[in-house]
This record gives sequence, structure tokens and C-alpha cells, in this order.
Amino acid sequence: MGRLTFAGLETRPGQVWGAIRLVPLVRDRPVEGLCMHPGAVDGPRADGCWYVPHGLTAEWTGDGAGVPEFGTALRMPASTVRGSRRPKSKTGHRTRVRFLPRRGALETYLPLAFKAPVIAWPDWSRRAFTRSLPPQPDRTYHGTLIDGLADALRIFEIHPRQCGVLIYIADALAGALITPHPDDYRALHPTLVEDSYGELIWRYAVLYDKAPDYEVKLNSTAVNSLEDLRIEAEAAQRTWSTFHDDTLAGGLLGPDYDFIDVYKMADFRLIRYRPPFKTGTETHVGEAILDPKGRPAFLQSFRLSETQVRRGRLLEALGTNDWHLANTAEALHMTKPALVALLHNSDLDWMLRQDIAAHNLAAHRLRS
Repeated sequence: MGRLTFAGLETRPGQVWGAIRLVPLVRDRPVEGLCMHPGAVDGPRADGCWYVPHGLTAEWTGDGAGVPEFGTALRMPASTVRGSRRPKSKTGHRTRVRFLPRRGALETYLPLAFKAPVIAWPDWSRRAFTRSLPPQPDRTYHGTLIDGLADALRIFEIHPRQCGVLIYIADALAGALITPHPDDYRALHPTLVEDSYGELIWRYAVLYDKAPDYEVKLNSTAVNSLEDLRIEAEAAQRTWSTFHDDTLAGGLLGPDYDFIDVYKMADFRLIRYRPPFKTGTETHVGEAILDPKGRPAFLQSFRLSETQVRRGRLLEALGTNDWHLANTAEALHMTKPALVALLHNSDLDWMLRQDIAAHNLAAHRLRS
């Protein structure tokens, strides 16, 4: 268990365009020895032409040295490169990993609470092989469908030391991106419009045409020189940062997450973070690369919809109770027929034997 932080980063005042607010994150010193590439691929496959749309690649050196640039390309198989291998460090370990695009990554994030039952029946096995075990995520919306997002990303100023951004739609945190180096962020900034966003975020962009602009107020009576003005400006910046991190970003930084280690990258570690699935609360999932001190060198997050939170909560409860319906219902403070009805409404009742599901649904409807 742990919390996400913006350690090593400073929050700068956000810029507003309609309902879009982009809040920049800057570093005093970039993270050396780690580099993020947009959609980079590290060699062709022998079975045809391939391309990863908006997939990110992390590359590291292991000794803190800088990472050279890696271009993106659409590659075709060729006999001269069939034997090529992924780059390796001097110790023989991989030094590059790829991330799934956001839409595909959601199918990885959501099942973090998923624990399949020990005993599976024929219907379960058939579904698992044909449609995969975890439920499909809810509909997501391409960034080009979020009103104003493309314009905001094109118009807003990028700070000289900016290494991250938080995207708000009508002051609802839609997602976050943190990179190790300002060059990485500049390369990834235009790709934010290629990300996927939840239905809640799309609706907010449609319903609200303007976000409030928090004006900076300086104490003019205390300003008698340029030095006084600098002191007042720095104090206002600290006030904004405290307000932002405690209030606007509280839904991301406040909860305790389950950190799941995925990959060891020299002194860095790649983790996925799983939120507490509490209905009615702001909930984020994502991946991060942490440095030896636990500070985020890279982070990306996705805000779950209420339906996704409910599904995650049900899957977590079922897995914790080894798929025993009576015990799960007791843990959730409901009857077994009511639990089956909730699974049915969440499109999860296929995980149950249909004769059991039908019997409990009939009992629930009779009681209702």
C-alpha cells in the first residue's frame, strides 16, 4: 500500500481554454538514465508489417548515463534484420520495454482486482478462450472527441522545465502524464489528444463550456521593488501549488493504492497501481516508473467511470472470498440473490453457472 506523490516536481498555475485546464509539472533536475519514446518500436517481426499506435517505450541505461534518441518508424521485415535483437545492457538484460496504448492498457488496469475461481465450468472455459476472462471496459472516447482538448494542447505554452501535465475537464481530473525529462514531455505532449478518456470526461466537455479561472492576487501594498514583487509572486505560486495538490488533485494523490511490481529497470521499478474501489469517489488507475526514492520518474493515469469502479469492487470482493457467493454477499452486506442481481446489472453474471444465476435472479425479483 502507498500513495502517489508529485515528489521531485513542482506544480505551476494552470492555463484554461474553455472547460479545459492544463496544469504543468516542472522539475528542477531531469531524471537521468531513463527516456520515454512516443510509439517507438525496437525491431521488426518476421510475420509482417506492424505498428503500435500511441504506445510508449521506456528505455534506461543502468549507470545513470543519458539515453540516446530513438526514432519512430513503420517497419517492414527484411532479411538483413531478421536476426536483430532487443538492445541489452552489459549485464545482458533488456533495456527497453513497451507500454500498451491507453485503450488497450485499460483492459490490463481493470482486471488488477480480478482473481479467477479455482474451479471453472464449461461455459466459463468457452468464454475465457473466445472473449477473454475480464469484462470489456466501458466505452472510451478518443481525445479528438473531447471539445477543446486539441486546441488547448496546441495553444498552451510549454514551460522550459516542464516534465508533466494534469488534464482537467470542468475541473474534473481526466488524466495525468509525468515524464523523466523535458524533451520527453515535448515529444509526448501532442500525443495526449490520441489518448482515450472515459464517458464522464466526454460528458463534462459537452455540458460545461468554461472552467473557473483562479486569479492570482498579490498584496500590492507590500511591493516596493522588483525583489518585493518576486517574493509576492513566489508566495502566490506556493499558495496555488498547495491548493491544487490538496484540492484539485486530491482524488489522485489522496487514496492508498496497492502497488504491483511489474518490472525491474536497473535502479527503477515499473509498477501498476490499483485503487480502493469505492463507489461514489474519484478513482484512478495507471502505471508508474519509480526511482530508488519512490519518486515518480514516469506516471500515467486514467479516471474510471462509476460503472468501472462498481465492477472492480465486485471482482475484488469475489476474488477475496474465493468466489463463494454467500460469503461475498455477507462481506458486501447484501443477500445472495441481491448480489447475483448486481452482477447481472454489471454484466458479470456470465461468470456464474447460469442455473444458479437464474435461480437467484428469480428469487431477487420475487422479493422485490
